[in-house]
Amino acid sequence: MTHFLRIGITGGIASGKSTVSAHLHAQGYPVIDYDVLAREVIEPGSALLTQIEQEFGPESIAPDGTLNREWMAEHVFADSHQRDTLNALVHPAVYALAAQKEKAVRNEGRNVVIHDIPLLVETRETALRILGPAWSRRKNDTPYDLVLTVEADDATRIQRMVDTRGMTAQQAASRIAAQLPSEERKAAADICIDSTRPMKQMLLDVDAAVDAALKDTLDKT
Repeated sequence: MTHFLRIGITGGIASGKSTVSAHLHAQGYPVIDYDVLAREVIEPGSALLTQIEQEFGPESIAPDGTLNREWMAEHVFADSHQRDTLNALVHPAVYALAAQKEKAVRNEGRNVVIHDIPLLVETRETALRILGPAWSRRKNDTPYDLVLTVEADDATRIQRMVDTRGMTAQQAASRIAAQLPSEERKAAADICIDSTRPMKQMLLDVDAAVDAALKDTLDKT
């Protein structure tokens, strides 16, 4: 029996996570992008968007039927209690959709899937409840057989955001400060990928980590 390998990838803003995810996709691995899922679950007419309107009122929905992000930023994202309420709606919906995507991958006969999750550490309880445990059960608090976090020092991340996203250094620093500290992601991960290394070497590090996990899976089959 061939076991199904579930790999989680995470990282803070401008850490290089998306580069790693894109590389693995180019290598032929199926990738479930949680940023994409988060947009899909709040499409106009979705059950989640209806729940959001019921919870936060009609002002939460824009005239065109989409989520009123400007209003939500002012009235929900800025309030920790309201933000927790929103997350309690959004995170289970995102993971339920991820479970559907993963099932489709399994049905294709694939033996590995990549979950690209910005909030992997923050949402691991929800993930474990909905996705179920990893076959290896390597940790009790995560549903992944392997967790990679992609990291870079704050100065590098700030410069990346200034160069590629048009932010000021202060705006970039604020975005980093609003996220989980890198130390917590590193503590939850099996492997930390240093994205300040030359690109070719960094991607070789990624390939080596995934190849080792696949070999371990085959050895235990």
